Amino acid sequence: MTSLSVEILAADAAEPITSAGNAQLGIAVLAGIAVIVLLITKFKLHAFLALTIGSLALGAFAGAPLADTIKSFTTGLGTTVAGVGVLIALGAILGKLLADSGGADQIVDTILARASGRAMPWAMVLIASVIGLPLFFEVGIVLLIPVVLLVAKRGNYSLMRIGIPALAGLSVMHGLIPPHPGPLVAIDAVGANLGVTLALGLVVAIPTVIIAGPVFSRYAARWVDIKAPENMIPTRPSEDLEKRPGFGVTVATVLLPVVLMLVKALVDIVVDDPENGVQKVTDVIGSPLIALLAAVIVALFTLGRAAGFTKERLSSTVEKSLAPIAGVLMIVGAGGGFKQTLIDIGVGQMILDFSKSWSIPALLLAWLIAVAIRLATGSATVATISAAGLVAPLAEGMSTGETALLVLAIGAGSLFFSHVNDAGFWLVKEYFGMNVGQTIKTWSVMETIISVVGIVFVLLLSLVL
Repeated sequence: MTSLSVEILAADAAEPITSAGNAQLGIAVLAGIAVIVLLITKFKLHAFLALTIGSLALGAFAGAPLADTIKSFTTGLGTTVAGVGVLIALGAILGKLLADSGGADQIVDTILARASGRAMPWAMVLIASVIGLPLFFEVGIVLLIPVVLLVAKRGNYSLMRIGIPALAGLSVMHGLIPPHPGPLVAIDAVGANLGVTLALGLVVAIPTVIIAGPVFSRYAARWVDIKAPENMIPTRPSEDLEKRPGFGVTVATVLLPVVLMLVKALVDIVVDDPENGVQKVTDVIGSPLIALLAAVIVALFTLGRAAGFTKERLSSTVEKSLAPIAGVLMIVGAGGGFKQTLIDIGVGQMILDFSKSWSIPALLLAWLIAVAIRLATGSATVATISAAGLVAPLAEGMSTGETALLVLAIGAGSLFFSHVNDAGFWLVKEYFGMNVGQTIKTWSVMETIISVVGIVFVLLLSLVL
């Protein structure tokens, strides 16, 4: 650690906004989180407002001056939005271009044309994983549901045998792989390396999605044997297009930012010389901002123009992609404010003391905190943001690999047992025509499998790294 970073840490530690003891801080944290949970679940308040009010309540319960609490919250909000806001926006643009150009449909149709019978669940998990890289979870569901329903109907498959692998692919990407909002915020909070986190995230994601998707779908299909509901098969986005981009160029465009970021991470590990010319180049092109910006610029031509979009339609597509993420950005920003308030009132030291006295491994503690917040709020993003803020001090002194695993542990915990307070639960229930009990036996159990298998593989990787 450099002398500068030591000085900064010392300065931060020397200027907490409150000197409350661990007992009061513990009560303040529980009360602040309880306020957020109550506002989201009982009063159905938007998560942005709930996090804002919860942050102010947290400071009040900890005995911090209101002016200092406001300063902490606004500083954290600004820093978080500055760090991840542009990345979320670029990811949204790429996802919109993929959907509207028919590129997503081209990937789906090409893979399905080569799959049948027993291979179909594996094809669905592959489709969902590829498409889920640049798309938000809810957008991915809306995009893939028509495919799932059509495949189940035409092939006379159990809906769960086809649907669970698709949902697993989307959910794993959402919880573990940047540039999704949750992982991005966690990476920013604990100071992890994005490229390394992405690489290790893929290592964890592959076995996790196989177990929770194609393997579990066999049992889910036995427990809930239903057919695709006729009235829920909507039109596909590209049905009105005269032409679509090719399969190869579409996949290459989607994977471009992933490849650039992985190349940067690999060169950083192998070369490990900041003055080396090759590393300087990869550090630039592999940075998240440049990698995603490059993918968006390429997508304008390989996806938009290939689908016959005019300049006006391309401009309209980009504009329409930004409006839906306003809520996501505000939630992420407010979560960053909540995180900063936690840090500034001294919760970090309390968590460190707790982890030492109870001898709980940092990765397991991070997972458990994320699980608790996920169960209470129903939001994977809120769980990730809040847990990252609580365990960020544990990352001090960790290696690059360890901080990446800390992010993945939080992400895995944020997916645990989706139930009636999660919007995704109701989205799946209605699209698939299931009742609450059936949704719990399939979707909720699948999410739990992802979470548990994810943390198991994270812990196994920690033994190696």
